[in-house]
Amino acid sequence: MFGIPGKQAVTLTESAASQIRKLMQDKGHSGLRIGVKKGGCAGMEYTMDYVDELNAHDEVVEDRGARVLIAPMAQMFLFGTEIDYEVSLLEAGFKFKNPNVEDACGCGESIKFKDVEALAADLGKS
Repeated sequence: MFGIPGKQAVTLTESAASQIRKLMQDKGHSGLRIGVKKGGCAGMEYTMDYVDELNAHDEVVEDRGARVLIAPMAQMFLFGTEIDYEVSLLEAGFKFKNPNVEDACGCGESIKFKDVEALAADLGKS
């Protein structure tokens, strides 16, 4: 929907692709849908849900056997994002390196995006 021909909406690191493939195989799902919703101290939060049926309006990204679907409302906010999967001594989880984020809360669980006009202008430059 907000894509640029020849460029994927999001990219996956090898670690993220591997984890998504594992989740798809272990749980028997068709992919992982990512989106955004209002919440958290910075205003927005990422969402991730298993997908069994594809939505015709989702942006589909397939990379190294992993399938990520981007919910329609989230496409503009996630364009250009790199998704990684990091493991440390204290936690493991997906990390979003998103050029559209203007600010984030101290705990890292919620974000604030650039305003819609700035996002649209950035997409036009790409």
